[in-house]
Amino acid sequence: MSEDERGTEPGGIAPGSSVRGEDWYGRDLSGLTLEGVELVEVDLTEVTATGTTFDGCTFRGVRFNASVWTECAFTGCTFSRANFFDASFERCKLVGSRFDDCRFDLLRAERGDWSFVTLRRAALDGVHLEGLRMREADLDGARLSGATLLGVDLSGADLADVDLTGAVLRGSDLSALDPRAARLAGAVIDPAQAVVLAEGLGLVVTA
Repeated sequence: MSEDERGTEPGGIAPGSSVRGEDWYGRDLSGLTLEGVELVEVDLTEVTATGTTFDGCTFRGVRFNASVWTECAFTGCTFSRANFFDASFERCKLVGSRFDDCRFDLLRAERGDWSFVTLRRAALDGVHLEGLRMREADLDGARLSGATLLGVDLSGADLADVDLTGAVLRGSDLSALDPRAARLAGAVIDPAQAVVLAEGLGLVVTA
């Protein structure tokens, strides 16, 4: 296959470039580093990557469907209208990244640092988040109905008007959650969390 038929090669993209409409389906992007690159309508379906770095990149209409990312970094990135259907992130760093009008069906993320991410009003129903650091994340108005959040550090997060209906929250830091400003019907919590939420309602918990 010629270079023209293959399109833009991921490893040859200069900082500040714009990549549009490329088909990178099923590629191994391990070790790739992109800085300040804009990717528009790029297909990353079933991509695998280990140790890949995206710094200050923008993803518009990019498809991450069924992709697997391990120990990768997406720092200070912007995701707009991206689709993360069945995507998996393990030990990844997404500090300071912003998500706008994205789809997260069946997203799974474990043991990474997602501090300071912006997921305001995001539809995160049914996602699986485990062992993540999400300190000071913006989850204002986010929908996490039926989601699983196990051992997630949400200290300092903005959780105003968050929907956690039926969510499994065991082991997560809920110190920033005001139970009067959230939907919690059917949520599964542990005894320590029950104390935190009771105190958030102004109750005094005694032995």
